[in-house]
Amino acid sequence: MAGSSAEQAPDYRSILSISDATARAQALNEHLSTRSYVQGYSLSQADVDVFRQLSAPPTDPRLFHVARWFRHIEAVLGGPCDKGGPCGLQASKGRCVQPQWSPPAGTEPCKLRLYNSLTRNKDVFIPQDGKKVTWYCCGPTVYDASHMGHARSYISFDILRRVLKDYFQFDVFYCMNITDIDDKIIRRARQNHLFEQYREKRPQATQLLEDVRAALKPFSVKLKETADPNKKQMLERIQRAVELAAEPLEKAVQCRVAGEEVDRCAEVLLEEAKDLLSDWLDSTFGSGVTDNSIFSKLPKFWEGEFHRDMAALNVLPPDVLTRVSEYVPEIVNFVQKIVDNGYGYVSNGSVYFDTVKFASSEKHSYGKLVPEAVGDQKALQEGEGDLSVTADRLSEKRSPNDFALWKASKPGEPSWPCPWGKGRPGWHIECSAMASSLLGASMDIHGGGFDLRFPHHDNELAQSEAYFENDCWVRYFLHTGHLTIAGCKMSKSLKNFITIKDALKKHSARQLRLAFLMHSWKDTLDYSSNTMESALQYEKFMNEFFLNVKDVLRSPVDAAGQFEKWDEEEAELSRHFYEKKTAVHEALCDNIDTRTVLEEMRALVSQCNLYMAARKAARRTPNRALLEQVALYLTRMLKIFGAIEEESSLGFPVGGPGRSLNLEATVMPYLQVLSEFREGVRKIAREKKVPEVLQLSDSLRDDVLPELGVRFEDHEGLPTVVKLVDRDTLLKEREEKKRVEEEKRKKKEEAARRKQEQEAAKLTRMKVPPSEMFLSESDKYSKFDENGLPTHDTEGKELSKGQAKKLKKLYEAQEKLHKEYLQMVQNGSFP
Repeated sequence: MAGSSAEQAPDYRSILSISDATARAQALNEHLSTRSYVQGYSLSQADVDVFRQLSAPPTDPRLFHVARWFRHIEAVLGGPCDKGGPCGLQASKGRCVQPQWSPPAGTEPCKLRLYNSLTRNKDVFIPQDGKKVTWYCCGPTVYDASHMGHARSYISFDILRRVLKDYFQFDVFYCMNITDIDDKIIRRARQNHLFEQYREKRPQATQLLEDVRAALKPFSVKLKETADPNKKQMLERIQRAVELAAEPLEKAVQCRVAGEEVDRCAEVLLEEAKDLLSDWLDSTFGSGVTDNSIFSKLPKFWEGEFHRDMAALNVLPPDVLTRVSEYVPEIVNFVQKIVDNGYGYVSNGSVYFDTVKFASSEKHSYGKLVPEAVGDQKALQEGEGDLSVTADRLSEKRSPNDFALWKASKPGEPSWPCPWGKGRPGWHIECSAMASSLLGASMDIHGGGFDLRFPHHDNELAQSEAYFENDCWVRYFLHTGHLTIAGCKMSKSLKNFITIKDALKKHSARQLRLAFLMHSWKDTLDYSSNTMESALQYEKFMNEFFLNVKDVLRSPVDAAGQFEKWDEEEAELSRHFYEKKTAVHEALCDNIDTRTVLEEMRALVSQCNLYMAARKAARRTPNRALLEQVALYLTRMLKIFGAIEEESSLGFPVGGPGRSLNLEATVMPYLQVLSEFREGVRKIAREKKVPEVLQLSDSLRDDVLPELGVRFEDHEGLPTVVKLVDRDTLLKEREEKKRVEEEKRKKKEEAARRKQEQEAAKLTRMKVPPSEMFLSESDKYSKFDENGLPTHDTEGKELSKGQAKKLKKLYEAQEKLHKEYLQMVQNGSFP
């Protein structure tokens, strides 16, 4: 582009000062020869002023630079320009230039907002470092089988993580911990160790009975003190089961039966009394268990089970996993710095966080997430752990709200060396130390279950910000909602405790994930038959769409034929497709609202189904390219959500992990040939009237192919549709079809039976002469006239006119019926 007007103005002034016109034109030509001619050059006022001196381009061919610029400015300004008048030089004939361009106004793109527990609002999500997102998630305490409550959190966070990474294209670094040092783990590991030792000693039957009776005494006290009715009922069941198991062993010992029978009864009692004996053994001998390896065996086993459960649920593994047992040195250093900063104090070998000192600091706040819960002693003690709320431990605190950063180990607990004596980490400190060691002084996202907000996460925030002396350890706190079982809290005492393995026996990982996707990640989710039925129906609805599109795409077509002319129906579907994509994006920006997303996807499929049905009715082929675009988009979204567990070019995979693409590509050509052969055979059978061949074709469709995971769908006047479907799904469909047909048959038989009974009853009624119809009702009437009509009731009171009139109508109706009967007899049509 040529220079600015500021650069050129001095040259123009010197040129304009030349009085001789020829000399002035030559000077102007020499000056313009040094400038690049660019069509989009921005005109300066100096350009306009100097060319106002020219009435026409010069005729001297040596002055072609002046002529060229004259024409350029003439074209841009559009006409002659007189002094004092509007600018405009007449464009040269045949010359045209690009008009001025203005960018479109556009619309403001919607921004991702996440529900932040720190503000209890949906806040615009802004990572601290470009597209990089640092995320820490509270992992499980591994002392038992993973249950549906775990699934609620980890599937939900897996969905959020996938959406941030694969849809919004953030670079997510996801860190999760494993709590393998905890009061629950210590107690359970100790109990398991002592019980296994007890079992290995193979106590005599009399000793076992004596020990069980000893264990029942404290158990009975515990039962008596339990106020919760559900827990009380559970304890009563345990007590009753132990007592019932003890009776056969007592009788066997008394009767001195064979040793094998005694051993069998003893084994049964050992199994029934395991929990009872474990508690008793722990209270009696627990203080003698000190080897740290005893406390690592249990969490190691259950951590392995947890990872297997997460893999089965298609939950992505974390980028980095931290275990408390591996970070004890870092935890000790973390606690020491909190003490050095003045927010922790040592008491009797333990270290406590000084909540009063922290809360009174101008740059800190305690209870950021749930300030209304500060001081809730029940919640605080649950956070401290069962082994840490004894009277001596509580007396060590300066304030009841203070919590343990480091616990001095008691006999029967694991321990590690530290500046304050042997001890073990507190529960809250583990996450602070491990997350900070990897994510630094401030992370973007911290996640966990709703029930962890207080005291766990509030205490995490306090001790971390005390360590870093900042007020921003977490920018966005995300908490997943509770999970209930058919409206009730999940509890072993309610016998509604469902492990992930049990849930996966009833439903697939995809079906469970769809159920979660159909609910907001931050709200309570009720795991019930209704919830799962909705997920099953959604999966079936989407799968049928994918199968139908695959069938359309299998239709042979040449390279050019795949691009078909669009009619209004295609244009309308395309507009609907764009609208739904926009709605999906807006829903994901709105706190990753997957529930709305799935509804928008369902609406899009419904529109496609209507389009395909209309095309089928008109005997026209649907537009392949458009349907493929929709199906690929829906496949991509389901992949992003983790609802498609493996690589699949379109739709849900078929045939198990790693097999779907090869299976479909391999078998479909053969199935297509079989379908066409069958169609040809059916056509001949119909023409030649050979019903046995048609029955054989139907048997192939209904009985043989479903066993192989193949569905043939026959449509009158159209080619058979071939679909690869999961075998179990097809067998369930077949059973359901048989059930429906059986119900229809039974209903039809029942209707026929009722009709037959009604006709028999009517015939019986028709046989009765009207004069006899009331005579048998002596419980209602006492006197009758000559025609058999009642005149008086049982008490001898004459019937009213209204009653008599009503009976007269009944009499006349019966008279008509009886005449019909007599006519039937006369005609010989009596059955």
